Amino acid sequence: MSASTDDGHLVEPTPKVPVPDEVTEAVRTLIRWAGDDPSREGLLDTPQRVARAWKEYARGYEEDPGDHLSRTFKEVGGYDEIVLLKNIPFQSHCEHHMAPIMGKAAIAYLPRDRVVGISKLARVLHGFARRLQVQERLTAEVADSIWNHLHPHGVAVVIEASHGCMTARGVNTPGVMMTTSRMMGCFRDDDRSRREVLALMGC
Repeated sequence: MSASTDDGHLVEPTPKVPVPDEVTEAVRTLIRWAGDDPSREGLLDTPQRVARAWKEYARGYEEDPGDHLSRTFKEVGGYDEIVLLKNIPFQSHCEHHMAPIMGKAAIAYLPRDRVVGISKLARVLHGFARRLQVQERLTAEVADSIWNHLHPHGVAVVIEASHGCMTARGVNTPGVMMTTSRMMGCFRDDDRSRREVLALMGC
């Protein structure tokens, strides 16, 4: 059955990805290890659901996030100031416990001679976030990708996130946010530029 978007356009349902038997059996094993019975009614379809969910959570492995930066624009009317996209929500999973990482990012760059569509900055973030991650590496990967593809004067990425591996287990401390940043080019080398971009980000 087709679904519809807010503007009334029909959207075909996403076809279900075949799940290998060893994957569903692995989920059943985990359910048994956790103390439940994978054969009870409420859990019968859980292995298939979990497998397909993880295929979606980790779909960033199927793309090169840098490809989103391949189309650039030179006609910017002489604009030569900071380009900033902030409060970009994202979700990921930590590679140590496969627990959720939920947060937001601010991404800025100072163009040299070309710019990219602003939605592409969010796509780069999501492409790297939809993998097993640590926040420090995610921050560096986003910044490095923009630096290497756009060759700007500077790049600044600040990510703030909460980690399920800390809030829901271990020390069980909810409400804690981790902040990471990466500054490149003029935002790293020039104090004035760094202060300006951080102020624009609200940091």
